[in-house]
Amino acid sequence: MAKDKEIIHAIDRALDILLLLQQEGKEMGVTQISETLGMYKSTVYRTLATLENKGFVQQNPETGRYWLGFRLYSLGMLVREKVPLPKIAYPHAKALSERFNEVVHISVLDKTADLYPKHIIVEKIQSQQVLSLTPPVGSSSPSHCSAVGKCLLAFSPAEYTNRFIGRELPRFTPKTITDWDRLLAELAAIRERGYALDDEELELGLTCVAAPILGRDGEIIAALSLSGPTSRIRSDRFTEIVEQVKQTTATISSLMK
Repeated sequence: MAKDKEIIHAIDRALDILLLLQQEGKEMGVTQISETLGMYKSTVYRTLATLENKGFVQQNPETGRYWLGFRLYSLGMLVREKVPLPKIAYPHAKALSERFNEVVHISVLDKTADLYPKHIIVEKIQSQQVLSLTPPVGSSSPSHCSAVGKCLLAFSPAEYTNRFIGRELPRFTPKTITDWDRLLAELAAIRERGYALDDEELELGLTCVAAPILGRDGEIIAALSLSGPTSRIRSDRFTEIVEQVKQTTATISSLMK
């Protein structure tokens, strides 16, 4: 993390606004942004005007609220074009999705998370089956209650997880793990068996299986998950699903080396 004296605070405030819009996933007004971030309205207004001038935010003329601009889309697509993971992983993730007709996500750790561990979805293969909770590519989600997030935590260096130990973990369902001792034990079990399971911890009725994508030196690059209704995942195909998820990530890992 950068030292405080190295931070340019005007840029820091601008990035906080962009990250807030990403997190909220909707248009926001000056007052709402001001109250949420604890900034003066005048500061928020000037910052938004600067971001709008460069195309990083856009104002809805009907509501006066702000949303992310197309310049961010352009930058994101450029990053996607230059990063090899999505290109390499996509055909294998798509084949897995089509085999079981379920949603597949590929995610990486959100290293800017501050309250609790999070991950960012970098690829998503939608199936013909409709899920009630399908976060979009680019969104940031809690890691302690999802298979892909727990997989990332389990196989990443402990320094990341250690930053959050002792902090409150939000509960989403009665099955969400909110106790750190239980979570750390779960991460150890994931490392032992080679895959992670979300047992209705983020949404009741939803189960996910995830495995790590590893790089040349055995370090985790990302994680891949297959998600679907518990009735379909926890069926007589469960063992096959786990093996195919692991096999898919092993294939992608071999191509990343």
